[in-house]
Amino acid sequence: MTSFVPRSAEGWRDPFSMYADLRDNDPAHHVVDGNYWVLSRHADVIEAARDTETFSSAQGLTFTYDDLASVGLDEIAPMVFLDPPDHTEFRRLVARGFTPRQVTSIEPEVREFVASRIEALCASGGDDTRDIVAELLKPLPTMVVGHYLGVPVADRSSFDGWVEQIVGASATGNIFDAMETVAQVIEYFTALVETRRVSPGEDVISELVQAGDGAAVDPMRILGFAFTMMTGGNDTSTGMLSVGLELLSEQRDQWGLLVDQPDLIPNAVTELLRLSSPVQGLARTTTRDVDLHDKVIPAQTKVMLLYASANRDPRQFGPTAADLDVTRPAGPILTFGHGAHYCLGAAAARLMGRVVLEELTARCPDFSVDAQRGRFSAGHFVRWYESLPFDPYGHS
Repeated sequence: MTSFVPRSAEGWRDPFSMYADLRDNDPAHHVVDGNYWVLSRHADVIEAARDTETFSSAQGLTFTYDDLASVGLDEIAPMVFLDPPDHTEFRRLVARGFTPRQVTSIEPEVREFVASRIEALCASGGDDTRDIVAELLKPLPTMVVGHYLGVPVADRSSFDGWVEQIVGASATGNIFDAMETVAQVIEYFTALVETRRVSPGEDVISELVQAGDGAAVDPMRILGFAFTMMTGGNDTSTGMLSVGLELLSEQRDQWGLLVDQPDLIPNAVTELLRLSSPVQGLARTTTRDVDLHDKVIPAQTKVMLLYASANRDPRQFGPTAADLDVTRPAGPILTFGHGAHYCLGAAAARLMGRVVLEELTARCPDFSVDAQRGRFSAGHFVRWYESLPFDPYGHS
């Protein structure tokens, strides 16, 4: 019987057979226990993501009703929970901090960080003690997020700890477990906002505070954006990188192509983004009745958009949709969403993926990871390894 069962932790080992069953047999699937719907085909997911008037983000992005109020985000109102036109105006301001120059300027720092961490992994002890997530794939996006938010280097150790606690609590839906940390973050960024009023830097907080059109940005919106960056820009990048290395470790012919032809790496990053789909799915709320596949999804109902299923849909990507092919022509992947809510951090995520692959091909061409001993993180929406044994010499 076709059904959607939310995955978490070890349940993330293989959700893909479930996705295929949904695509083939019940592409507009109603989950009675919880009263939400699930869309799994590429054409349906991309259309729903595009149609923000019908599929609204304002009631939260999980399949739980009243989820914003339950975690105290109804007042902060992060950008991801805004619909146009409010979303459009705030995104216009935020986008000033995500220019191509910003991405280019951080590459030397990213490369130095990645190279030093890989060297440390190569010089460390036995295979059982090397964890590429702990040493590289988790701290890297935290460093990048801190850079974009303008967190001074002297504060990065505190920031790293806050990110870890908040991401962990958000993943399991128990944000109350991190309320003390949330209070510290609010206090910190409230002070940082005031600092940036008199001493702006080249970061997103400064861009919002120093909005040049004279329109003051609500400080709560700035805090909401900081939380969005901390949660949305961290485990997602770790997921892309960790699952990507799992795929390349298993498909040695594909890895060999990258070692021999490094110019394929940018294209490979897109393919790994497609197959890893760290954000496996997010929900919207219908604003009207929706007719789809001979069914009616009622108004004011949660609808789960399965990005990961859409990214493996043979109807869009052909009969080899489930296979890794680093030479595959780029297609309309949904890893970063689509339309108004397309991820602002997409270029930064691609940068991290490219630099990690470039440094690994140069320094560890024989690397392997042990996915069977890897451990997936808890949480129903982001699929990522919280631990992944790594061998730079290919003995795993």
